[in-house]
Amino acid sequence: MAENKRGGSFYDAPQVAERYLGHRHSGVSSPNHVMEEPAFLEELGEVTGLRVLDLGCGDAAIGQVVLDAGCRSYLGLDGSAAMVEAGNSALYGTAGRVEMVDIEDFSAPPSSFDLIVSRLAFHYVEDIEPVLASCHECLSPGGRIIFTVVHPILTSHDPGVQGKRTSWVVDDYFLQGPRERQWMGGTVTWFHRTIEDYVALLTKSGFSLTSLSECAPREDRFNGDADELARRRRVPLFLLLAGMRA
Repeated sequence: MAENKRGGSFYDAPQVAERYLGHRHSGVSSPNHVMEEPAFLEELGEVTGLRVLDLGCGDAAIGQVVLDAGCRSYLGLDGSAAMVEAGNSALYGTAGRVEMVDIEDFSAPPSSFDLIVSRLAFHYVEDIEPVLASCHECLSPGGRIIFTVVHPILTSHDPGVQGKRTSWVVDDYFLQGPRERQWMGGTVTWFHRTIEDYVALLTKSGFSLTSLSECAPREDRFNGDADELARRRRVPLFLLLAGMRA
């Protein structure tokens, strides 16, 4: 298992944050742009007047989106010093801010937030049950949680392939636990769970499941690149879940 057990520290390794942000914001070639982001924004809906918390916020890209859409406040938390710096730089001059806190250490008083989001961060957390319990506790009645993770098909197996893949292998799918892989020039640990595991953990924490999406590619985001669209239709890369606090 990788020496750094918490996800944020991975992004403070030399050049990792730079490589990751370059990849994530690379347009059509980024699966985030053509798959995860549109599914997330569709689920996000109306945020006017909401107090928003973003767990594992990275460079706080969604922060400016929700602030522009009229949310009351935005707080991003991340365990990476590089990401906290990038997030606060991006939010400079706005009502939003980013603080350095590991997801595992997060807690807040009851009814502190109306919406909690987390994009591609929970698969870095070994035990998300207490995290989801903390989310439930700090949300106002009727508050929502929306999170995305790397799809279990991908967390189940590391093919060790450089460049564009032509095949995907699923192995030890029903075995939960850490999976090391080579990614962004370093060794990272992702914690594998099945779709069923994620749903069970969400509902066990007191949330009503309101949405489940495998983030199919959106044709209008490919700028007419039919080959790339066909490639992204072959296998799911992301999983989105949303729930509501009673």
